Amino acid sequence: MAENYDVIIVGSGPGGYVTAVRSAQLGFKTAIVEREHLGGICLNWGCIPTKALLRSAEIMHYAEHAKDYGLKIEGKVSVDTAAVVDRSRKVSGRLNSGVGFLMKKNKVDVIWGEAKLTKPGEIAVSKSSKKPMDPQHPEPKDAKSDGTYTAKHIILATGARPRVLPGIEPDGKLIWTYFEAMVPKEMPKSLIVIGSGAIGIEFASFYRTMGADVTVVEMLPNILPVEDAEVSKFAKRQLEKQGIRFHVEAKVSKVEKSANSVMAHVETKGGKVEKITADRLISAVGVQGNIENLGLDALGVKTERGCVVVDGYGRTNVAGVYAIGDVAGPPMLAHKAEHEGVICVEKIAGVPGVHALDKGKIPGCTYCQPQVASVGLTEEKAKEAGRDIRVGRFQFGANGKAIALGEDQGFIKTIFDRKTGELLGAHMIGAEVTELIHGFVVAMNLETTEEELMHTVFPHPTLSEMMKESVLDAYGRALNA
Repeated sequence: MAENYDVIIVGSGPGGYVTAVRSAQLGFKTAIVEREHLGGICLNWGCIPTKALLRSAEIMHYAEHAKDYGLKIEGKVSVDTAAVVDRSRKVSGRLNSGVGFLMKKNKVDVIWGEAKLTKPGEIAVSKSSKKPMDPQHPEPKDAKSDGTYTAKHIILATGARPRVLPGIEPDGKLIWTYFEAMVPKEMPKSLIVIGSGAIGIEFASFYRTMGADVTVVEMLPNILPVEDAEVSKFAKRQLEKQGIRFHVEAKVSKVEKSANSVMAHVETKGGKVEKITADRLISAVGVQGNIENLGLDALGVKTERGCVVVDGYGRTNVAGVYAIGDVAGPPMLAHKAEHEGVICVEKIAGVPGVHALDKGKIPGCTYCQPQVASVGLTEEKAKEAGRDIRVGRFQFGANGKAIALGEDQGFIKTIFDRKTGELLGAHMIGAEVTELIHGFVVAMNLETTEEELMHTVFPHPTLSEMMKESVLDAYGRALNA
């Protein structure tokens, strides 16, 4: 006989496990199905371990520039690849255990295996064909396993995986996805990165700081193509100063593999082909939703462009079936997945005042050197939408805290509606901007105008003061520029 639940979530990534916790808080009998590792890709092979790697690179950068701060480090600073990777894996392992604790604390049952929808309200769970890729993340000892389980509400949170380009299929040795790029056995001396989105740029920044010769190939005219063009151009200049080479409006048309190197045929817009040889190649051309083998076709669940089609509350076209996070489409960000899951399960529970997710107010962050963060419309998008705008900017080089930190390169840009004072977008590049962007996210969510921001007192000396100065500049009132 099938075991019955109120809510079953398929996938334990950030969206899945947060949804499970909120579901349990709302009084639902809840279970979560996982086939590989609690915490999903983000916690185990994405957001968290990459930040641990980038932190090592940041320390390396400061060590190499110690003299800029009046310090001396005797001898050459070197990289212990195994230790860097081990630290990253331990950070991930610690959080993986934390998800298991949260499931127990909230009395969420963990079902270990691969789930398939057999009919509305029912899933069959079979033994997983996937093994945890890391021995630090074993299968939970008290997890349930194979069998049939029923629930009135089944929420798909199966995430996404790296997109594969024909002819450039990852082989785990010479051609990497982000999985292999996070656990190198040794640092490559040279590297080609295909794609300059957040994943590609973060790995390019990490490996360059660690000493690799890095080339990035991007099909579009600008790197970090979803960012404001002004930020994108500034980022490119800063990364070029660090030694990263870029080929924009170009594509890798062919890859030839040797025993321990690859040769990429890089074709430019004009048709010219340049052959670039490197030790390794990272394919970072985006991700695609995990919609296969879930039984969606048999139930008639609508999909589009590799993702499940949902409304603003995670509901699919089939009653009782929901989808959240990466599998439900862009933006494919962990924090979007978490919030989407909470909205979905609160709507199921009938919580008053639940609003559909406003994707225009979801911040995006890239943790390269310098950091990039943004929310809302770019200047180009605001103009395309026909908005009459005011634009403000403030440079890091005019901020006391930035100068004291030795981080005087960057700027903050704000975009307002000229008539109403509505904050339409904010775009930042520079030190710690990923920790600043939330201020503008809160402002937008509260429908704050320029007047409230101008009358907000920011502490001194801080980097955050630049946020207010950018607002003042949009209205011709900057005080320190």
